[in-house]
Amino acid sequence: MTATVDGIWSNARLLALAGGTGIVERGLVACRNGRIVYAGPAADAPAMDAARRIDCDGRLITPGLIDCHTHLVFAGDRAGEFEMRLEGASYEQISRAGGGIASTVRATRTASEEELVRQSLPRLDRLLAEGATTVEVKSGYGLDVASETRMLRAARRLGEARDVTIRTTFLGAHAMPPETDGDKDAYIARVCDEMLPAVARDGLADAVDGFCEGIAFSPAQIERVFETARRLGLPVKLHADQLSDLGGAALAARHNALSADHLEWTGDEGAASMAAAGTVAVLLPGAFYVLRETKLPPIDALRRHGVPIAVSTDCNPGTSPMTSLLLAMNMAATLFRLTVAECIAGVTREAARALGLDRETGTLEAGKSCDLAIWDVDRPAELVYRIGFNPLHERVRHGRPTEGK
Repeated sequence: MTATVDGIWSNARLLALAGGTGIVERGLVACRNGRIVYAGPAADAPAMDAARRIDCDGRLITPGLIDCHTHLVFAGDRAGEFEMRLEGASYEQISRAGGGIASTVRATRTASEEELVRQSLPRLDRLLAEGATTVEVKSGYGLDVASETRMLRAARRLGEARDVTIRTTFLGAHAMPPETDGDKDAYIARVCDEMLPAVARDGLADAVDGFCEGIAFSPAQIERVFETARRLGLPVKLHADQLSDLGGAALAARHNALSADHLEWTGDEGAASMAAAGTVAVLLPGAFYVLRETKLPPIDALRRHGVPIAVSTDCNPGTSPMTSLLLAMNMAATLFRLTVAECIAGVTREAARALGLDRETGTLEAGKSCDLAIWDVDRPAELVYRIGFNPLHERVRHGRPTEGK
């Protein structure tokens, strides 16, 4: 019996990233109603009739790329702080002087929803042009109910303006707004009692994040945010152990967080806790590079304990003004010594897991969304080792070619 499908991509080399199968030569992908119905050797495929057949001419197909940690929606820029860092100022010094996140908060609060969308779309388009089909976007530059919800609505609108899956994350516990006079407990109470309920009521967030650090919030304060999020039915994730080891990785694991991100100062115990909880480690080499950090994430411990490792751009105006997952992979390999296989899995399979989407996307398997990136490369290593090189041939989302956008 011959099945009818919507599209078949044949004469391809598949990097399926399911079960560690490696490259499938002379592969084929077929989809129906936006879902993969077959991905594997063409010789083993069932008989199928297709409305559309695409000869890939031997090109490599991977799952569509996933950027699982971005601060894509914001107003203004912080090029001046970049100059300050070049002159020797540290991230903490800039933050304590009213710069850093606080300066972006001031610009974002004055921007309309339409202006936030307008400024953010070019950044999103850069990611899509390199094969991204799913992008996470955080709030955290509003720090009051009106501004945080405006950011999240703008993020949702990005997914309406472009053919991409957008996952939104509420990051109210990102920094202290100026009007709180330094009372962190009072501000966290506002996050829990006002902001989070409003975000949950309006269905604006898919997850809740926080920044656990000396210049941000303590583990006890973040714990209160997490407890509120879970009562509201929202999963959590955490900016953890970026500048010091406050036990952020273990805190995230105790709350079954989807991910713990940054992790430069995470110890062996934190890595073991993450492994036991199934929490993904999201590495952000862009911020490590821009801040000229020297403390490497505990890659060996993460590998030893079997912690899934994702890689992301951390696109943000201050510490990682980067809109290239290909560059993020190169940095992860060069700075953190990840392998090619780890880098590519980090922006596909493990990135999907970091967003709770591993049953939906991230690998080429029957039943998953037909999100594909088709590349003009001879080998997967080319996606990681080249700098300033974009070999994307075509981006496919839900079985539809998208021509970049």
